[in-house]
Amino acid sequence: MKDTEIPRAVAAAADTAAEYGLGADDAAVLHKSNRIAVRLRPSGILARVAPLAYRLDLEVEIARRLAGTGSPVAGLDPRTEPRVHVRDGFAVTLWTYYEPTAAPGNHPPAAYADALARLHAGLRRINFTAPHFTDRVADALRVVEDPAVSPDLGAAERALLTDTLHGISRAILDRGTRQQLLHGEPHPDNLLATADGPLFIDLETACRGPVEFDLAHAPEDVAAHYPGADSVLLADCRILSLALAVSWRWDRDDQLPDGRRRGRQWLAQMQADLDRREAVGLVLSHRPARR
Repeated sequence: MKDTEIPRAVAAAADTAAEYGLGADDAAVLHKSNRIAVRLRPSGILARVAPLAYRLDLEVEIARRLAGTGSPVAGLDPRTEPRVHVRDGFAVTLWTYYEPTAAPGNHPPAAYADALARLHAGLRRINFTAPHFTDRVADALRVVEDPAVSPDLGAAERALLTDTLHGISRAILDRGTRQQLLHGEPHPDNLLATADGPLFIDLETACRGPVEFDLAHAPEDVAAHYPGADSVLLADCRILSLALAVSWRWDRDDQLPDGRRRGRQWLAQMQADLDRREAVGLVLSHRPARR
């Protein structure tokens, strides 16, 4: 979201809460990327605000269906309608604000793995149609294969990302592992430490795939505590998650703060992981030569 749009977006959040008689005299932006998260006080609401084209309805519906399953997810505010509200050209959703009990990203590995396993169990209990992880791969390929969309991406990096996205996603599918509804990006920033225990947020990335695709977004020491994880599949999913993250950073419209620097770091990590993969005899077809 552009900086010039943020005041209007914050006002849209406050006005939406006010429709329910909930106070929003103090509004603080906690996070900004393609959408913003706004803490509203004294009502205790966390509002998520995005342009209308952003698919907020997906995470609202998943959160609504997960309610009552015991899944460790942040809930929609119970005082408001569980839906996407439209105001002044923005989509607004209203959630319960949870006071953090630990620094962001500070989660014990065993507790992290337990929360993710319980989330996966809850997701298996709901009937919901979501995109497949390969749809996300296709979206990333549209970025890296079109110089008009990713004009700053070098030729060698473009070839490497294209080959990796194609080859690794195919390797994951070829393993024939059971697939299910997933969070999509359960990385440490999407897990809150609260008085109610660890709670996942940002369900708009939900997709279908093997649980290892989710586990790949968690720190490496979490996997040791997740029951039944396939280590080879997990290694490939880690490479794929890096390739996806790098692809978004070269989108000309990407607005993640410091995104390009992060993208270069993740690209180097992806290359190192590919080298380790090759060292054990797993080679992608048509892999481009290293720079």
